[in-house]
Amino acid sequence: METNERGTYAPTSVTEWFEKRSYDHEEFEDVKKLARHKRELGLTVSLVLPGRNVADTIGGIVGEVMALNEQAPLVDQVMVVDADSADGTARVAAANGAEVYSENELLSHYGDAHGKGDAMWRSLSVAKGDLVMFADADTKDFKPQFVYGTLGPILSVSGVRFVKGAFRRPFKSNESVQQDGGGRVTELTTKPLFNLFYPELTGFVQPLAGEFIADKELFASIPFLTGYAVETGIMIDVYKKAGLGAMAQVDLGTRQNRHQPLFDLGKMSYSVLRAVARRLRQDGRLRQLRDPSSPDSLFQFSDYLHAVATSAGLELREHVEELVERPPMAEVLAGSRE
Repeated sequence: METNERGTYAPTSVTEWFEKRSYDHEEFEDVKKLARHKRELGLTVSLVLPGRNVADTIGGIVGEVMALNEQAPLVDQVMVVDADSADGTARVAAANGAEVYSENELLSHYGDAHGKGDAMWRSLSVAKGDLVMFADADTKDFKPQFVYGTLGPILSVSGVRFVKGAFRRPFKSNESVQQDGGGRVTELTTKPLFNLFYPELTGFVQPLAGEFIADKELFASIPFLTGYAVETGIMIDVYKKAGLGAMAQVDLGTRQNRHQPLFDLGKMSYSVLRAVARRLRQDGRLRQLRDPSSPDSLFQFSDYLHAVATSAGLELREHVEELVERPPMAEVLAGSRE
């Protein structure tokens, strides 16, 4: 282990980082002690749950957080950023005690929101906490440890500014269950790309996990990519801004999300690839200078072409999903005060 000139932890290898900066949620299960530590540090916490048509899960998630708060006041602000869902997500969230915001009404002068990443970025404009935690709103088995486990390292370990959740992802198909069959985009796209281009990040078990936390200052200092590219961009940008030694992960056990159709997984993988390619271009590490969605792109297609065989014959489909990069929130808020 080494420290840099500012005295912060600078790991000499991924293996060393993995051993020093990997934790288990059970280390932080004394929630009253954790809340006392939070109070002594003088910190407040905002929990952001971005969601689209999650009325079947959001009530239970908010209820679990509120019940945990009755034991120990760990979360000061519970926010649901709703994609104007048609299934009553906003109503259910509000009925269970959450603050509810429409993603399209937050910073509306930027236009309609471009998916999950944009909702997360916009949430920073109304998040009041010193620490901002994100969590997926479609989790079917949300547990209190998802909150106190994610909070634990950033409250308890000096120098940690960013914590990413890790877990096992069961894959259910009909009556069978594969204990580690989920997270297909992570295993088939993100981890190979990180091994090739960002090997410092290969120690993260679930780099695309929706459960993670950082101080608001750190989140506000980096840009956010929209859609499903957001977690990939955040991982790379936090690493570049704060360094690997300021990052940690915590084992949260198991979790069950909605499983996506194969085609949707392909689009998600493409978003991850575009995020990595964009950062490589910006760093001068990729000779391909243009983005596939740029006006001078070779065939003038704005996003994802998908060739398929159907019962009616072969088809070539174009699916448009613009990859937008939102500026650091600190710059946005500073501009609004001028």
